[in-house]
Amino acid sequence: MKKLIALLLVLTMVIAMAACAKTETTETTETTAAPETTEAVTEAPAETEAETEAPSEEAPAVMTYEEYMAAETDALVTVETYVQGHQSWWEDKITVYCQSPEGGMFLYELACSEEDAAKLVPGTKIRVTGTKAVWNGEVEIMGGTFEFVEGGDTFVAEAKDVTELLGTEELVKHQNELVSFSGLTVEKIAYKNDEPGDDIYVTLGYNGASYDFCVEVYLTGTDSDVYTAVGELKEGDVVNVEGYLYWYEGPNTHITSIAVAAAE
Repeated sequence: MKKLIALLLVLTMVIAMAACAKTETTETTETTAAPETTEAVTEAPAETEAETEAPSEEAPAVMTYEEYMAAETDALVTVETYVQGHQSWWEDKITVYCQSPEGGMFLYELACSEEDAAKLVPGTKIRVTGTKAVWNGEVEIMGGTFEFVEGGDTFVAEAKDVTELLGTEELVKHQNELVSFSGLTVEKIAYKNDEPGDDIYVTLGYNGASYDFCVEVYLTGTDSDVYTAVGELKEGDVVNVEGYLYWYEGPNTHITSIAVAAAE
């Protein structure tokens, strides 16, 4: 009997120890499980486009005529001058012949509304900003803008006789001015495209040398007195001429007036 009781006590202890071992194992498994990890998310900063604007070159202060002529080619220039005449307005652009007491200027294709074009009468003072350019010897301002000088004075040039400067280096100093020539002999008259309706190329002689002139149709039109008069000239006629001293590889005056000289 005692042996039976002892055996039961031993069996009870073994079962109890097995249960304890299972519990400890379970607890160990639960407590030693790998810790839960979270993956850090790093967001790239949102891309922002820098606002970039093309730099706008500031217009320079108004230059004197001498400063303008001394400026480098392709420089941005600002001048004040006076309208003397202009070519036809077209597609918000206009080409203007200008002059001040200091000298002449040629303004090629200024930005201009049709309404403002009608206001560009001789003597009108304007302020112009554009790029100084030289094309085949012609000094000009191209691609510019302008504004009217309110309350400004007026100036209308008188034609300067430069006949005796033909063939000299002094003539170019009067480029783009309103000038006159007297006693020149007609050598050749030719229409651009060989028929009336376009520019007229005129070759005039003086002191044994020949010089090019032009009736610029966008300046005078085809129904003007000067266009008709030039078309009626004959070789050998002696003429007096007025016009703007344009330059194209040498003097190439844009004629505004011409008349056969009176016989002596």
